[in-house]
Amino acid sequence: MEGFKAKFRLATIVIVSIGIGLLAIYDLWKPITNGCNMTYMYPTYIPISAPESLSSSKYGLYLYHEGWKKIDFKEHLKQLNGVPVLFIPGNGGSYKQVRSVAAESDRAFQGGPPGSMLYQEASLMFENGVEMDDTYIPKVNQYTRRLDWFAVDLEGEHSAMDGQILEEHTEYVVYAIHRILDQYKESQDARTKEGATESSNLPNNVILVGHSMGGFVARAAVVHPNLRKSAVETVLTLSTPHQSPPIALQPSLGHYYKYINQEWKKGYESQTLSRVVVVSISGGANDYQVRSKLESVDGIVPSTHGFMISSMGMKNVWLSMEHQVILWCNQLVVQVSHTLLSLIDPKTGQPILGTRKRLETFTKMLHGGMPGSISRQSSHLSLQKERKFPGCPSKLQWSDEGLERDLYIKTPTVTILAMDGRRRWLDIKELGSNGKNTFVLVTNLLPCYGVRLHLWPEKATSASDLPLSKRVVEVTSKIVQIPSGPAPRQIEPGSQTEQPPPSGVFWLDPKDMHGFRFLTISVAPSPTVSGRPPPAASMAVGQFFNPQEGHKQFPPHSLLLSIYSQKDILIKEDHPIAMNITFSINLGLLPATLSLETTGCGIKKSGLPVEEAGDIDSGRLCKLRCFPPVALAWDPTAGVHIFPNLYSRTIEVDSSPALWTSTHGSEKTNVLLLVDPHCSYKTSASVSLTAAARRFLLLYNSQIIGLAFGVVFFALMRQANAWELDLPVPSLLSAVELNLGIPIPFLLLAISPILIALFYSCLSTLPFPTVTTFFFVSIICYLIANGIIIILILTTLILSHLFARVHVFFKTRWRWWARDNSADFSSFKVSRVINVNSSLATSLVAIALVCFVHPALGLLILLFSHSLCCHHALCSYFTASSKARREDLFGFGNNEKSFKFKNDESEEGLGVDESSSSTPDSTRSYGDTQLEIFHHRHGLLILHLLSLLMFLPSLVAWFERLSMGHNFPWFLDSVLCMGVVLHGICDSKPEFNVFFQIPGMRGYEIRQGFVYLLAGYSCYLSGLDLAPYNAFYAMATIGVVSFVFRIIERRNRRGGEPYYSNRKHSHRH
Repeated sequence: MEGFKAKFRLATIVIVSIGIGLLAIYDLWKPITNGCNMTYMYPTYIPISAPESLSSSKYGLYLYHEGWKKIDFKEHLKQLNGVPVLFIPGNGGSYKQVRSVAAESDRAFQGGPPGSMLYQEASLMFENGVEMDDTYIPKVNQYTRRLDWFAVDLEGEHSAMDGQILEEHTEYVVYAIHRILDQYKESQDARTKEGATESSNLPNNVILVGHSMGGFVARAAVVHPNLRKSAVETVLTLSTPHQSPPIALQPSLGHYYKYINQEWKKGYESQTLSRVVVVSISGGANDYQVRSKLESVDGIVPSTHGFMISSMGMKNVWLSMEHQVILWCNQLVVQVSHTLLSLIDPKTGQPILGTRKRLETFTKMLHGGMPGSISRQSSHLSLQKERKFPGCPSKLQWSDEGLERDLYIKTPTVTILAMDGRRRWLDIKELGSNGKNTFVLVTNLLPCYGVRLHLWPEKATSASDLPLSKRVVEVTSKIVQIPSGPAPRQIEPGSQTEQPPPSGVFWLDPKDMHGFRFLTISVAPSPTVSGRPPPAASMAVGQFFNPQEGHKQFPPHSLLLSIYSQKDILIKEDHPIAMNITFSINLGLLPATLSLETTGCGIKKSGLPVEEAGDIDSGRLCKLRCFPPVALAWDPTAGVHIFPNLYSRTIEVDSSPALWTSTHGSEKTNVLLLVDPHCSYKTSASVSLTAAARRFLLLYNSQIIGLAFGVVFFALMRQANAWELDLPVPSLLSAVELNLGIPIPFLLLAISPILIALFYSCLSTLPFPTVTTFFFVSIICYLIANGIIIILILTTLILSHLFARVHVFFKTRWRWWARDNSADFSSFKVSRVINVNSSLATSLVAIALVCFVHPALGLLILLFSHSLCCHHALCSYFTASSKARREDLFGFGNNEKSFKFKNDESEEGLGVDESSSSTPDSTRSYGDTQLEIFHHRHGLLILHLLSLLMFLPSLVAWFERLSMGHNFPWFLDSVLCMGVVLHGICDSKPEFNVFFQIPGMRGYEIRQGFVYLLAGYSCYLSGLDLAPYNAFYAMATIGVVSFVFRIIERRNRRGGEPYYSNRKHSHRH
């Protein structure tokens, strides 16, 4: 690798990679404001004893009790008669994390169901087009049975780091489920002995609630072969990765995930899980540990048995929250508590048996009711044309007949600023002409309590005046609730306040208004609002508009340039009330700060004198007239995100674009802006560079890890090909740089796997990703992977050269001391055996540790062997070379430069390692040979260093569990790491470049370079599939085949066959 170009190319990649990492870390360290309220409680944890027949376990089971009074544990357990719910903590979590949701469940049971706000509720649409009937869901004024919250104590173990821990947690959760059900039987028997009469039925199933990895443990327990039949029928997970681990490093962890998910698919196909409902709640974009893409249950649980919802689109929550905050965020735990209590059938006192009824209850309690025309979610929230909307309850004190005189609106826009008790008529045919066939109303008036809306087939004074065939349809229940900001305060009594934020949206499509002539908006008179105080300031703005007129777009180049200068879009007055803004690049990849600045609000048309209007502050006057904007962003994966009071805010959706499994259309984000049509705005968008770097690393870290293995394999391929062609073996850094050459190497190594992935998507049932974004993101990930490998190479090179220089320095100056100690050490028989059979000793120790202790320790021994060999070769090179130029050491110099070698220099230096290649008639210098050996072993060192880093989290978890006893590693991990060890031992010499000899055909063999190319492609595709642990399969396969071929080769050489190598010389004199 020569010249300024090579250095500049590598330096650019390293600087960009480090820059992205630093920007991401900076943004991750910034505090997050989530808007959650704190939850308070008085916790008591009652231990549940294990039966005497069961051996002692390191885990524990507890029952939660809310209250500050001291209680008798035995008496409390004796009165146990609620609905059992088991909480399972996540990675490193505590059983005490149950306290927030358990405390709120107790308060919800005592307070009863929340009052109905009469907004539109979400409705479940089944695959056959049949909508769930509301009569299926029981409506109660008081909950009939409380929830008994249990929690398992899993000792805070890190289940996300090791698949074996995950399996042990699953087995204990199965035991805990059985123990809970048995405890209810024991409690009932104890009450019966005391003479109590029992009328309630014993529970036969447990509701599982899991956080993070605890949610996956809950699903694994459901398909465990030892679980009793129908012991679990409802699973609720919080921030749980269902599709794959957050970072898939350990092979056994990825395999366990695949096994459990496959069992779930088989369970629904065979109807064994037909009664199990799974609901996944994600934390949204603020959850940096688990992305919504991983929390989705698509492909695992059919849509008739479960769904995933983001906390941003969750009713009465509307917030994105961090991974741990989701456990105590009061808005969320209150809603979850009421949801679980609503699952209890008032007749039986047990969870509802019907799967559809339970799923419909989850849908109504969690989804915000946003119809498909607004949120564009068609999976669970769908609106039928023939749907019947319930009218307002008759108990309300006001009706249309009690209204004052009617108003007839002649303009497409209608504004209501007070509860004046009037009915406004809008002619659909007249006002909805010229393409303005959609009507939207935003208001802060409660449906039925403050405002009612009707569709009329013709004009009449009362609904009862029309015949049965032309009845008026009340559509008030189509008002959808949205989160609203704080109401403005009144500065002086009687003074006008700022416009309040809207709390509801009413949307009518052309199909909704088909067959009707008039739309009426009836506002209640302020004194007669039934049971609820009127808002301090009332507002309602409606408009007939053409949706096509409100479409704006931020193209890709504008978004990228907005990093330096923001892009502005002007919205003039009399614009559509709903502006559809399309961001051509998904806001989950490039979060953008969207700002709305009010530039005008019709001051000149206000009727005030010009001099008086000019003295009034324009911004203050516009706040009195214009309602605060609202933004609704939707994503196919994360659902709807609502941002109220939007004047300047970073809009970020938890999407996962540009992945191999991404669906078409996920490359962009649509944002619906609800803005006052009386006002003009300047809309600007600017991409946050730090947020973009954070999102990129969070989304594609697994992909980058897999591609890093591919980069190393491609570099090893370059070294193997050089040895095969009798050329100097390049350094690993030089090989990486050569593979980045344009066009041939880059096209072959970086672009070809992407084309293979796209071709495979065409042939399979996988969704076809968007080519442009998938291509560019994959290339960026490949370049970052190169940057990471270059940093590792440079770090290990600097350390190797430093230690080698120091070693040679002391060796040459204290030669007599070294010889004496070396002789004393060599006198030991064990030392002589190890020196002669160092590879055998290394392999035996490494394999023993891999099989019986932990795979990471065996890989550490292999890494130590590579380091010693590299150190020995580099020291020999320094000793043999009187002048070693710095650029030669790092691979930037002329590798063909030879150094003269003298016998006395060899004797004064270090001994020759068994991996050194030397023949009497060679023409390559001893120093060059040692440098080639260093380059080769350095490549293996980097490859196996990555392997060790993959097992490092598992090793940390293993050290934490040493005090609890020792378990053997998983068989899969041991087998794969044995293959990695064999690869490091059998391919330790550069002349072992023949991977497999075709039997009976001397000279026809599969070369190591070609095998490394295939292994690199495999790791590349595994990275695109977010499964970097599959790199171990490639390394293990190479190691096992190399081991078998070395045995065959040694047997042939013992039989008299000559050793065959296509390289003529190993080193020159």
